[in-house]
Amino acid sequence: MSKLVTIYGGSGFVGRYVARNFAQAGWRVRVAVRRPNEAIFVRPYGVVGQVEPVLCNIRDDDSVALAMQDADAVVNCVGILNEAGKNSFDAVQAEGAGRVARIAAQQGIERMVHLSAIGADATSDSDYSRSKALGETAVLEHMPNAVILRPSVIFGAEDNFFNRFAGMARMGPFLPIVGGETRFQPVFVDDVAKAAVKAVTDEVAAGVYELGGPEVRTMRQMMAQMLDVISRRRVVLNLPFWLARIMAFGFDILQAISFGLIRNGVLTRDQLRNLRRDNVVGDDARGFAELGIKPVAMESVLPDYLWRFRPSGQYDALQKSAGNLRT
Repeated sequence: MSKLVTIYGGSGFVGRYVARNFAQAGWRVRVAVRRPNEAIFVRPYGVVGQVEPVLCNIRDDDSVALAMQDADAVVNCVGILNEAGKNSFDAVQAEGAGRVARIAAQQGIERMVHLSAIGADATSDSDYSRSKALGETAVLEHMPNAVILRPSVIFGAEDNFFNRFAGMARMGPFLPIVGGETRFQPVFVDDVAKAAVKAVTDEVAAGVYELGGPEVRTMRQMMAQMLDVISRRRVVLNLPFWLARIMAFGFDILQAISFGLIRNGVLTRDQLRNLRRDNVVGDDARGFAELGIKPVAMESVLPDYLWRFRPSGQYDALQKSAGNLRT
């Protein structure tokens, strides 16, 4: 019988790629999510019965333990970018990660992969980065042989980064950004998923691996590359941090007074704190090279899913070609 892996958050942006790669490697995959009826799309990743979504709340011991029962390996992909209700950064990214590791140790599971983020720092003024660091500490406390993956900003067909800014670029002549000179090392989501599978299936040394693509780009440079892909001319406006702080405060207050009914999906004060810091792989960090993976460049992937934001969508290149013939 093939081995079983439980993937917490396996229907999310990164988790679904992890699930698909494990299925392709012949594993049985249990996708642990809060709303399994909304994760039915993961089933076709494998043959009938190979990939199954199950109910789980990472804040509950019994729920986590039941989803992990009889598993040979565990992957934790659960993470949030904005707090809402009981899903605070500490509850999800610190306590939740520790809970998965503790129960995995209790059940005798030997392999665990935890998805963190570059910039995780227990002393950070960002609750996101601080909770990520606390989660890493909790994981290694209970599962010292765990592999922790720290990716930079992740791109792919379902991302909320390039898709979001490309959508904004359709609305007017200006594209506002914050942290235009902050450096990133964007990494393809499928490369992150391959790293997670390798960490379980191969003899990979335990510890932290920082994952970044082959290119280091500033926020402004990434937006310029994105605009080139979608064939739109826009003035990229780099908003000063003092102005962005006022905007973020307003959006956060709106979410608070609406009791979460209106989510701040634009910019939070916590996200703003992270935008002040570079998000690149450290000079001495282990990464893709140690995992035997050659990361994919943005330029080979962005056109595959951003074409729909072009003025004429999938026919944009055809229209340009026809225009050249007329002249």
